[in-house]
Order: sequence, then structure tokens, then C-alpha cells
Amino acid sequence: MDSTRVTEHPTSHERPQSGAGPADARGAVLRTQEPLRAAPAGALPAQARMNDAQARTGDAAAEPGTATPCPKNGDAPSEHAQPALSEHSQPAATEPDPHRPRPAPETIPAQPGGEAERSAGAVGGLERRSGQGVPPGAPMPMRRDGDRLRFVGAATRRIARGIDLDEIVMGLCRATVPTFSDAILVYLREPLPVGDERPTGPMLLRLRRTDRIPEERDTEGGFMPALQPEPVDLAVVTAEQCEVRPGGALAEVLRGVRPVFADAPAAHDALPELLGPDAQLTVPTGQRAILAPLRGRRRVIGAAVFLRRPERMAFEQDDLLVAAQLATHSALGIDKAVLYGREAYIADELQRTMLPEALPKCTGVRLAHRYLPAAETARVGGDWYDAIPLPGSRVALVVGDVMGHSMTSAAIMGQLRTTAQTLAGLDLPPQEVLHHLDEQAQRLGTDRMATCLYAVYDPVSHRITIANAGHPPPVLLHLGGRAEVLRVPPGAPIGVGGVDFEAVELDAPAGGTLLLYTDGLVESRLRDVWTGIEQLREKLAATAQLTGPDHPPPLEALCDEVLDMLGPGDRDDDIALLAARFDGIAPSDVAYWFLEPEEMAPGRARRLARHALSRWGLEELTDSVELLISEVVTNAVRYATRPVTLRLLRTDVLRCEVTDDVPQLPRLRQARATDEGGRGLYLVNRLAKRWGATRLSAGKVVWFELNQA
Repeated sequence: MDSTRVTEHPTSHERPQSGAGPADARGAVLRTQEPLRAAPAGALPAQARMNDAQARTGDAAAEPGTATPCPKNGDAPSEHAQPALSEHSQPAATEPDPHRPRPAPETIPAQPGGEAERSAGAVGGLERRSGQGVPPGAPMPMRRDGDRLRFVGAATRRIARGIDLDEIVMGLCRATVPTFSDAILVYLREPLPVGDERPTGPMLLRLRRTDRIPEERDTEGGFMPALQPEPVDLAVVTAEQCEVRPGGALAEVLRGVRPVFADAPAAHDALPELLGPDAQLTVPTGQRAILAPLRGRRRVIGAAVFLRRPERMAFEQDDLLVAAQLATHSALGIDKAVLYGREAYIADELQRTMLPEALPKCTGVRLAHRYLPAAETARVGGDWYDAIPLPGSRVALVVGDVMGHSMTSAAIMGQLRTTAQTLAGLDLPPQEVLHHLDEQAQRLGTDRMATCLYAVYDPVSHRITIANAGHPPPVLLHLGGRAEVLRVPPGAPIGVGGVDFEAVELDAPAGGTLLLYTDGLVESRLRDVWTGIEQLREKLAATAQLTGPDHPPPLEALCDEVLDMLGPGDRDDDIALLAARFDGIAPSDVAYWFLEPEEMAPGRARRLARHALSRWGLEELTDSVELLISEVVTNAVRYATRPVTLRLLRTDVLRCEVTDDVPQLPRLRQARATDEGGRGLYLVNRLAKRWGATRLSAGKVVWFELNQA
């Protein structure tokens, strides 16, 4: 049958070759040494017809200047069928530009393994180039250079999607198996160097991950010789860890950076050193294994081994370039992942160290806290909370929020929290503490702004004093189950400057729970702050109803219930939560006296303490308490000009507080044998469970605690 012969326009320096089917491992487009013939003007796109004999053999030769398409599924086109187009020719009527590039697919191209494509590229069930049989279901090599480019592009995109180390290594494995290789082994340095760190000690490589075609796709023997009845797992056959010997074969291959075939002289001894003594069981013969070093920004960080089955087409020279691209992108991604992990660790440690590890145990109040970052990938923010013990068994409750949730916000938060602790140690009123915090924020910068709420709870008087600087108001949950939003002056945020802060004093009934929080709990893109506060109040009241009117809900469970009110779109900001349960100190457990600064004051203090201990049934502590009170009161009346205050508190421990108007704090020192004094604080330090001295705005307080027998 005559075939139509039409001359086509030359569109590139490459043309289709006869006998190069779609399944040819070399690709359908090969270079030719014969110069292309010039096409006459007005020539139509190339067309050709194939006779029945050519269709059956699939091996018809094409003359220069003509294109002979390969039939699909082995069926010859009919005489009147539309002729097929060559790879580079385009219809003149619909596409005037013959050089328009084809868009690359976004996914990794699937390997031709179907019966239809194998019949088009194989004759008599044999692979065209090697003449070997193709097992059913086995993936075949990429057909052309364009497939390799599309594969490298899709694989590198998949590798680049990973953020942490495991995701990148998994992306490398999933992108290469089974498209490029049948199995892969990834070794990484142990430990991985970070940034510019210079590793110390010998270079150790540890097997990080292996991947292979699942067993249901394995052919008989897998990677093992035919004598093995079943495939053996790569992680079992290969070595878990190897030490790279300086000057050894593996060190030379890693230093060279370029991927090499397993049968190359450089890799002949390197693979057994990497994989262990059983490497001959893992690596197939011939060019079916590639050893690719993984080099990061500054040094080699590992190696990857790509493997193909013995019955599959061996790797080609161009596959070394593919392996080099995969190794380079993976190594750079691993380098960045390690750096990202170190930065995330530093940020997490910064946030953790700036927040209190555990809240102190204060007299008359129980505390619980929660902190949630805005995102798991950025665990830093400007929210903080704190509980600071104050003189007189009081406690300062603080919650604040620096604008933003970045490393800068966390650093500013740490400075403001330290300043608040220092100011609390001076026992300043809450409004004065906020005033000094405002001055400190202005010294840090003009745009350093934050909100803060500072409250001081006195368990003896059952009162709480609150000052606010632009922070959401606290919520008080009463014992009966009623939740109340406290009315406190809003104030201006810290950092505005030139603003006075106002403090209010409110009742703190025993059994009540005060909830301090940041705006991330009640404000989001889906609701305004006052709607969130009302929802919080209702949530607290509903939770209190579960335990009844006579029993307040447990603090830890209450915090969890409060956080459960957050919806999927409510995590726009950090959340700091501080809950305080007011137990208070009963008036019957408090003894309070004023002592004139005279010589008889220590003796009077001993008698008053003895009577109080007898009333409480703590006579076994009488000797120790009298001795310690005598020493502390003696030091106080020696320099005081105003009456000295003595107070005893009975809680889980016995606490004694002596207050005077002298600001100098006593210091513990070792008295010499010839000294007549200086042993009072030494006795207090030896006999008391705890003791301390705190400077007040007008004097100081010295206290000590004893365990009740």
C-alpha cells in the first residue's frame, strides 16, 4: 500500500528515529548526524501511513524528511484514518507557532508499565534495547529526556514541601520509589552539624530511612539472589551505622560529591563499607545501584543509595545527573530543616525560660495556669503570667500581653516580667507598679506597647487590690456558681506614657475563683472581645453548676473547660490563663500585736506567742518559737523608732512575721568566737524551715516558718 509522503518543516536539531518507540529507554528523541533537508515553501505538516507489515513489526524505517508514527496498542491505522502527527509538528491552521513549549505536568510522570505501552515498545515480549523480557507489572525506565526533566521537577517540588528532617527524607524516598528506583537507602551524619558548627570526632553515618516497592509488587527474589526464597528487608540486611574512615574508599567517594555507579572502581569498596559485610546481598550486579553523596551548604551530611532489581533496565549515564539533582536538593533541604529545628528549639527555650516553670505555693490561695501559643510552628509570643509572693502572706497576680507574637515580643515580655518582679519585691502599690512598667516600656522603644493587669490578694483581710492597663477585665466565680465580670478602670496600655493608673479594692470571698487571661481567649476574627467575655462568664457559670453550690470546681479541670470554649477559628493569638482560688486565712488563725521599741519588748513577745500556741494546741513548738521570736524582735527594737508589729499565722505551717520601720535588711554571717552578738540569724537559719527578709515601702519584714508536728 502506498504511503503519503509529505515534507515537514524542521523545528529543532533533533528528529524522531526509526525503531524508537515510546518504551525505548533511550527516549523517542535522539540526536542525528544527518543534516535536515530544507522544506519547500507552503509545505503541510508531516503525515505518514503505515502498512500492515509495518504495523505488525513496529520496525518500519522512515526516510529523511518523513515521520513514521508508532501505532497504539499494536493496531494499524486504517487507510482513511486521520494520520498521526510527529512529536514536533503542529497543525498549521490551529497553531501557527511550531516552537511553542509544552506545559509540564505537575505530578511525577507514571512509569509505562501497562500492556498497551509495552506492546508498542517491545517486540515479541522483549524490551527493545536490551532484548530482555519485561516481567508483568514491573515499572520500566523513563522513555525520554523530557520525562527525566519532568520527574526531576516534580521530585524536587515534593522534597521542597518538607519542613522538618523526616518530611524531607520521606519526600525523597516517596519521589524516587518506584519511579526512578526500586529501593532507596538514606544515610545521614550522626549528629547532623548545624550551620557553621564544626563537627568533632569521627564521621558517623546512620541509616535514617529505607523505602522499597511493597511486597505485593515484588517479583520473585526481590533484591536478593534467586536462591533466596523470599525478599529480605533492607533495614535487616544493611548496617545501621558505619564510621567513615579517613582516607578510606567511602571517604573518597563522599569527598568527590558526584554520584557513582556501584560497579565503578571508586564505589567498589565504598558500598561494603557503607552497607556492611552483607552488601553483596543488597546491591544487584551491573549498573543497577547508584551511590550519591548528600552535600549541604558546607560539608557532606550523608549519602543515598538508589537500587534497581536485576530484571529491570540498568541505570544509564543520564541517571547520574538525576541522582545528583535529587541528592543536592535533599541535602540543602536537610540543612535548612536542621537550621529551622535549631531556631525553633531556641525560640521554644526562650519562651519557656521567660515564663514561670511552676507557680509558687502561697498561703491562702491555690493557683493554676495555662499557656497556648498562637501556632505550633512559632511557639513564641508576648503573653505572660506570674504569681509573686509578697510580705504579709500576700500574693501578686500578674497577667500581661505584649503586642505581637514574635521573638521581639518574647524578648520585650521577658524584660517587662523581670521589671514587674523587681517592683513587686519593693511592695509598691499596684498602680505604682504599672506606672514604672510604663516608664520601662518607653525606655525600650517608642513602639513597645503592652497591656497588663496587676492584682494583690491579702488572705488575712480577704481583699484584693487591682490596677489595669488596657487589659480585659478579670472574671470572679463565686462559691454559689455566680460568675461576675469585675468592674475595674480600663486604663491605657503600657508604653503610651503620661497616663495615670487607678487601683480599686474589692472583696475576695473564700471559695471564690479569680480568672485572669489575655485577649487571645476572648477575641478572634469571629467575635469581638466583649462577646468573648460574656461567653467566658457563661462558661464559668455552667461549669460551676456541675459541682454544686457548695463545692467549687477543681482548678485544673476549670482551666481545661475554659480552653474548650475555643473554636477552630479562635486561635489567632497567644493565650495566657491564670486561675486563683481564694482560700484565705480565718481570723481565728491569726494573732496580731504591736510592740513598743523598748528593752521589755522581746520578753513580752515570748509571752504573747506562748499563749497563742497554747490556744492553737501547738505547745510542742513553744521552745523553738520563743527562741526565734526573741532573736528577731531583739534585732528589730534595737534600731526601730516606731512600734514593731508581731504576727503569727496558722495554716499548714506556722508563720511568724516581725515588721519594723528600718529599711536595712539583716544579713546572715558567721560570728567569730570572740563576738558577743551576730548569732541570732544563724539560729533562725538552723531551726526554721524557711526564713527571709523583704524590704517594704516604709521599713522591712523578717519572717520564718516552722512545720507543725
